[in-house]
Amino acid sequence: MSSEKRSVRRNRLIAYSFLLPNIVGYLIFILIPVIFSFFLGFVDWNGFNPPKFIGFDNYIRLFSDDAFNISFWNTIWFTLLSVPIKLFLSLLIAVALNKGIRAVKWFRTAVFLPYISATIAVAVVWQLLFNPSKGPINSFLYSIGIENPPGWLTSTTWALPAVALVGIWQTIGYYMIIYLAGLQGIPKHLYEAADIDGAGAVTKFFKITIPSLSPVIFFTVVISMINTFKTFDLIYIMTLGGPGRSTNVLVYTIYDVAFKRFELGYAAAISYVLFAIIFIFTLLQFRLQKKWADN
Repeated sequence: MSSEKRSVRRNRLIAYSFLLPNIVGYLIFILIPVIFSFFLGFVDWNGFNPPKFIGFDNYIRLFSDDAFNISFWNTIWFTLLSVPIKLFLSLLIAVALNKGIRAVKWFRTAVFLPYISATIAVAVVWQLLFNPSKGPINSFLYSIGIENPPGWLTSTTWALPAVALVGIWQTIGYYMIIYLAGLQGIPKHLYEAADIDGAGAVTKFFKITIPSLSPVIFFTVVISMINTFKTFDLIYIMTLGGPGRSTNVLVYTIYDVAFKRFELGYAAAISYVLFAIIFIFTLLQFRLQKKWADN
């Protein structure tokens, strides 16, 4: 074997040795659990007794399970409520900051700060704010003459919007930073040409800013939707899925079925239904984005 081939072989071994920890970690913590959970969807298993193969029974059971149906529609409602408002406000703040307003660094830090704050701290603070009898929000509403303010986290009507509001407030800074980066990449000469043509601020926003940001908007829509579908921590800390089942979303249902009722096979089936929903929504968005780009 020539010295050149020995050198190439040695370099490859060194490269593989650096990759090995990541490959082993991927196999142990991602690939094997994914395959195992797929297998669990077809068995009846409580984690203690031997698993019993039951075919598609877990998936068929979903259609007649009220808890699953309620959590499914809660998840859809929570996503539709959170994603558009979150991204719209993020874009508005990013556009305002990109205009070079005063104290831009302070505003940018203030908006981004909730995103890097611990979720449990954020949830506890908002629980105090939403307190129906002693919270500052309802105290303010009483002070301006509203006699029956919402019960917020204790109301089956208002609990889900209240949690969505906290989620929007916490993550708006993350998407604002992404939009801000996208805005700074738009060529200045496009706006200068629009100024010469006499275009106003609204025209420039819809004719230049939005089309130029379309890849960024598409990315944030996909990521935001996936993250919203996976919401668990805020629900767990603030409401535990209640009152009743009003904030019981799919991920919380998976936790409840797997670790409280020990129906691991059924929980795995719900997980793969959630995966299918996210996959279909993402695929649909890819098709819409391609159609939008073609137009």
